[in-house]
Amino acid sequence: MSGPAPASTPSPESPDSPDAPAVPAAGTASPPSFSDLTRERPFMQMWTARLFGTAASQMLLVAIGWHMYDLTGSAWDLGLVGLYQFVPALLLALLAGHIVDRHHRGRIVAACFAVQGLVALALLLAVLEKHDTRGLLLGLSLVLGAVRAFQMPAQQALTPLLVPPTMLSRAMAFSSAGMQGAIIGGPALGGLLFVAGMAVVYGASVVCFALACALVLRLRYAYTPAAREPVTLATVFAGVDFIWKRKPVLGAVSLDLFAVLLGGAVALLPIYAKDILHTGPWGLGLLRGAPAVGALVMSIALTRRPVERHVGRTLLMAIALFGLCMVVFGISKSFIVSLIALAVSGGADMVNVVIRQTLVQLETPDGMRGRVSAVNSIFIGASNQLGEFESGATAALLGPVGSVVVGGVGTMLVAITWFKLFPSLAQRDRLVVAVPAVAGMPVAVPTVPAARP
Repeated sequence: MSGPAPASTPSPESPDSPDAPAVPAAGTASPPSFSDLTRERPFMQMWTARLFGTAASQMLLVAIGWHMYDLTGSAWDLGLVGLYQFVPALLLALLAGHIVDRHHRGRIVAACFAVQGLVALALLLAVLEKHDTRGLLLGLSLVLGAVRAFQMPAQQALTPLLVPPTMLSRAMAFSSAGMQGAIIGGPALGGLLFVAGMAVVYGASVVCFALACALVLRLRYAYTPAAREPVTLATVFAGVDFIWKRKPVLGAVSLDLFAVLLGGAVALLPIYAKDILHTGPWGLGLLRGAPAVGALVMSIALTRRPVERHVGRTLLMAIALFGLCMVVFGISKSFIVSLIALAVSGGADMVNVVIRQTLVQLETPDGMRGRVSAVNSIFIGASNQLGEFESGATAALLGPVGSVVVGGVGTMLVAITWFKLFPSLAQRDRLVVAVPAVAGMPVAVPTVPAARP
């Protein structure tokens, strides 16, 4: 599992640093295609492992939620399950990023799948032996939250080691397509398996986690052990410092934070389904699934035709479109129009996800990817949780329609403001630029003006 160290990314403080990572051009060779991506065996192996792991995780979450409500009948306890998973993931994220940058990422991901499999196995045995309790479910929820603090940055930091830089955007889109499919299909499969009993769902989760773990353990890629450093505040917070200094990365990450914080409407969907669109539970299910369907369709499209030019402008326009969709959804009285608006918002958000994740990974040196991904995961988790609170709070003041419309308008204003605040992001043309070789040495060509904010 050893090999040459990945090429380092230019320091953000260097005035000669290109705005996009440069790779040597291979004559007049065409850009890598989707079929080229599928021939990258380590990536496809990891993609399959994540598919099994995500499906298992979704089944497990559905099962734990149902199990808790079946035991206690308490909505408060359902909320505690989510809280118990969120808090350790938030508290351990920065430390997890440091560990990911200092240890073998493949083994960390495999260990995360293994621990989740053990959680599912413990729940299976508890159900069979009639030892399932509220305390057990909450305790294991803490374990799941702690595991995910390590799993997200490890997975994100591992992907760039499995494909060439010119394939990374397509790889991110294909990974997102698989994850969206698992997110949609996992709960559905879990629901079907519930017919045979709760133990069957936990058993299926154990099998899927075991397969995911086995695939990752067999993964082979170039790996160079990092220099071991003592854990200090400086090393733990190095990801925060890097993002702050690297303006395109700061712009992309903070843009997503404010877009999700202001533009999310998931928490208010039950109100819309019941009181505004008058559809009932079946309509609520379709409304909740519409963004995922739009995201899945867009991720497939981006896998076939990735964004190659004007990536910064495309990112900001996707966020503005997301905000516009929220405004349309907020004022709509038609179920079909609302469904379409949510589906389009999911597609726009997927454009944001793919460009942002690719940009962050390409701009970050390999030795920092775990810590930067950990900070990114904090932004994502905090924005989702705070976004739901913001929706509820503004709905109490302005009503559900006012809350969604104001949030959508706010998201569009954020996109416009980011054009001015982060010109290096807005003017970014390509994620990766292929450059000619001169006397055997690649020449870096900046893709945007040299001036930085």
